[in-house]
Amino acid sequence: MKNYTITVNGNVYDVTVEENGTGVAAPAARAQAPKAAPKAAPQVPKKTAGTGSVEVKAGAAGKVFKIEASVGQSVKKGDAVVIIEAMKMEIPVVAPEDGTVASIDVAVGDAIESGAVLATLN
Repeated sequence: MKNYTITVNGNVYDVTVEENGTGVAAPAARAQAPKAAPKAAPQVPKKTAGTGSVEVKAGAAGKVFKIEASVGQSVKKGDAVVIIEAMKMEIPVVAPEDGTVASIDVAVGDAIESGAVLATLN
């Protein structure tokens, strides 16, 4: 018999699998009740400089794929500041107006929600 821990849709299950004579594993009769999945640590924004007055917000939930601008860089309205990946698509998050990047509040690989502040401009 072998014991495994399996996570399905956020529910954690401890299961025991027993081998039968045919070489095919069959689940044993007992499986324990689901446990709560471990909670992820809260995301703390990564401030790289002072906060600006204009917020650059994500239009969709996803992961930060690439950071296109750097603190102190001048950007024009429509310039990509951050690129997020959602449903295997790369989506540029653009500057809402002309300005200078005051802070980049995320890092590559961060999971973000729709409406999250990714950067600020002055």
